[in-house]
Amino acid sequence: MKVDRRLIFNFDWMLVLFIALIVGIGVLNLYSAGHGISGEPYLKQIRWVLLGIFVMVLTFAFDYRWIARYAYVVHGLAIVLLIAVFAVGAVTKGSQRWINLGGFSMQPSEMVKITLILALAKYFNDHRAEKKYGIRELVAPFLIVLVPFVLVLRQPDLGTALMLMILFGSMVLFVGIRIKTLLSLVATGLLIIPLGWNFLAEYQKERVLTFLDPERDPLGSGYHIIQSIIAVGSGGIFGKGFMRGTQSQLKFLPEQQTDFVFSVFAEEWGFIGALLLLVLMLSLILWGLKIAQHSRDFLGTLIAYGVTMLIFWGVFINVAMVLGILPVVGIPLPFFSYGGSSMVKMMVAVGLLMNVSMRRYVLQS
Repeated sequence: MKVDRRLIFNFDWMLVLFIALIVGIGVLNLYSAGHGISGEPYLKQIRWVLLGIFVMVLTFAFDYRWIARYAYVVHGLAIVLLIAVFAVGAVTKGSQRWINLGGFSMQPSEMVKITLILALAKYFNDHRAEKKYGIRELVAPFLIVLVPFVLVLRQPDLGTALMLMILFGSMVLFVGIRIKTLLSLVATGLLIIPLGWNFLAEYQKERVLTFLDPERDPLGSGYHIIQSIIAVGSGGIFGKGFMRGTQSQLKFLPEQQTDFVFSVFAEEWGFIGALLLLVLMLSLILWGLKIAQHSRDFLGTLIAYGVTMLIFWGVFINVAMVLGILPVVGIPLPFFSYGGSSMVKMMVAVGLLMNVSMRRYVLQS
């Protein structure tokens, strides 16, 4: 395969710098969060990062236009894996989300976020509305997201299911939707919410009630968020110092390697450290929007925008969750939370961003 030299000259080093800094800080934070826990989570995370880098290189090695040709096929395979979870998936903490593959587990619902972005990007690129999209034009893309949404919701994984719908909504708003259609969808959603309550699992209902009143069960369902808020608040302005956070080191903070990893960081590095991390995340998001803006075609713009929204909503929901602004829904902090499927998914996302960025000056062929 002949490599176009322009791709090398257009390599996005700034994007690599942002990712390297965030991932590096994340591994260091996991070293502290996982101190004293068997298995040394940070070592496993390093292995996932290395695998993610390999997959990222593969992702940007092939033109995104070529990848998009098979977007529906790849999305279909992801849906097949979601179905396979119910047959061979491992049950952990009441949820059936992982497929064991030898020495590691894979969470198909993480990768379906990427395949959804690719499938929607292909659809909206191939079926452009003359003005804006109405109900009739949105039926097909809605089906693209509805199938995995239902499957993920049945695992049950409310957080990931909602993320799929949020990604769908973000891309629909980006390509343009008629005002009447938007108002109709919003009104329908508001009517469905009370009905949807009856379909939630008991622990999911408990999470919503705990969000509204964490003190209603401080030693039970409210324990996570109360300890998280204590950890963040106790960090003060400059933090307690690396590996000196009492909530995390004394293991008061549950799920401190995954959902509440930001709480560990905020306790040890304080408001200033947390602010710098969020600024770094925001810089990455803005850089992703810049890549979308300067893409050579609409397909590249859609892919880059979708990936950037994946990062944005992941950061926003996770941070809001650990601060008690949103209910605990199990959304990992991108590039930061422990987890192989999440890390590999995010590195694939970065590979797509790099793919679009590197080829912005390459002519259509």
